[in-house]
Amino acid sequence: MPAPPPVSGPGPRHLDPRLLRAFLAVADELHFTRAAARLYVAQQALSRDVRRLERELGAELFVRTTRQVTLTADGERLVPYARRALDAQDELLAAFGQARPLLVDLNSPGLATGRSVLHRARELAPDQELMARYESGLTGAAGELLAGRLDVSFGRFAGLDPALRAALDHQPVRYEPMAVVLPEGHRLASLAQVPLAALEGETVYAGAGNPRTPEWTDLARRLFEGRGIEIAPPAPLAVGDEEFQRIMAKTRNPILVVVDFPAMPAGVLRPLVDPVPLSPVSLVWRKGLTHPALDALRRAAIELGVEHDWLRRPVDGWIPAIDERHMTVRH
Repeated sequence: MPAPPPVSGPGPRHLDPRLLRAFLAVADELHFTRAAARLYVAQQALSRDVRRLERELGAELFVRTTRQVTLTADGERLVPYARRALDAQDELLAAFGQARPLLVDLNSPGLATGRSVLHRARELAPDQELMARYESGLTGAAGELLAGRLDVSFGRFAGLDPALRAALDHQPVRYEPMAVVLPEGHRLASLAQVPLAALEGETVYAGAGNPRTPEWTDLARRLFEGRGIEIAPPAPLAVGDEEFQRIMAKTRNPILVVVDFPAMPAGVLRPLVDPVPLSPVSLVWRKGLTHPALDALRRAAIELGVEHDWLRRPVDGWIPAIDERHMTVRH
């Protein structure tokens, strides 16, 4: 496609922020159909906005072929400017109570902590729009946070790569007691609670091989170390609850979960004790983000933590040493 003709004069005096959002969506996805779906617009409208931006800037931003979309040198150069411009607009609108929707990752629909915080935040800030997303794993969500495709997530902050932690901020929310889901008929299924020592010799599924959840596998590794418990090797990566349950039913390995994990057919959930292992959960967002709905989420987490003692550790509670400093309460 030939480059658009340059604009006469010194360049555009005004750029519609919508055009920059269209550009960044395509720059992130390198696919017009996916970018249009992400913005909830028709692909034709998205293409029209990108062409308009190219005309206004007098620069070709993408090389389009029938097989792929790639950024030109001018497109690469525009990306950081566009992000800064939109971030500044978001800050301005937030300061005057006209913020865009806040995109909140809850990991998966069945997990209770994030969902409870989100519901309370909506009560605290009914004029704000908080929209749920489901990324399944804090490591997977972290890349989306830094790219601006998500705003907030929940998970084990200490389990992130240090480079990711450096670009993110967080607030401790809860120590979630951990549990195992046992197949019906398992030798430990008749117990009301499972002592950790009773899992010696077992092979337990903890998400090994899932690139979106290495922080969970790392937590399991630290918990099982020296206790004679093995982490199950990677299983086929399942998408959706039904597929996950089918794969787990085939392997019949116990599954490491939290006590609020949703019920699974042909499985029984049993809390772990002696000690009580805890999954440290934080509210996580990219540094510099300002938004009134984020303020509501942070307040909601504090309120629920006080009401339900979410940040009180049992006397026999266990967390890895690396998590200690990151879970120091700071509001």
